[in-house]
Amino acid sequence: MFKSLKKKIKDQRGLTLIELLAVIVILGIIAAIAIPAIGGLIDNTKKDAHIANAQQMINSAKLAITSDPALQPKTDGGKSYISLAYLEAQGYIDEVKDPDGSNYEKGDPDLVDDADATKSLIGTAPADTTSYVEVTKSGKGYTYVVNLYGSERKIQKAALSGLVRTAVVKR
Repeated sequence: MFKSLKKKIKDQRGLTLIELLAVIVILGIIAAIAIPAIGGLIDNTKKDAHIANAQQMINSAKLAITSDPALQPKTDGGKSYISLAYLEAQGYIDEVKDPDGSNYEKGDPDLVDDADATKSLIGTAPADTTSYVEVTKSGKGYTYVVNLYGSERKIQKAALSGLVRTAVVKR
């Protein structure tokens, strides 16, 4: 009995064509499911990186407002705008990289108006095609809204609580 079983096992030389085709079809189905899932994962990771950059900008603006009273809006409801370039130039934040591969539109790093040595961007909104933090005085505190403009995506005027994946949109 063992001799005949051993002979049958020895006679099998490989996979039949049907078995080989079945394996190829199964691998194709797995690839068809996995590739779009991986693409979505990469896209979500880039959105999360934009959100993290926007959160860093708001935290850096809070530090700038605290350390430089000239940046603070003076009246209730008053606004000041702090560009990403200013935050980087003054050392409040390290250079921020756009996860889509290019650079963010950073705005003007020089906030000083030479004519009267006051902060020139206080009360003057920069273009929506630059990256900045809008600081609004509300009572004894401040509210912060970020505008982050990248090479392929943007976050347009979102508060810290509104920084979610759906806030990151195509330009």
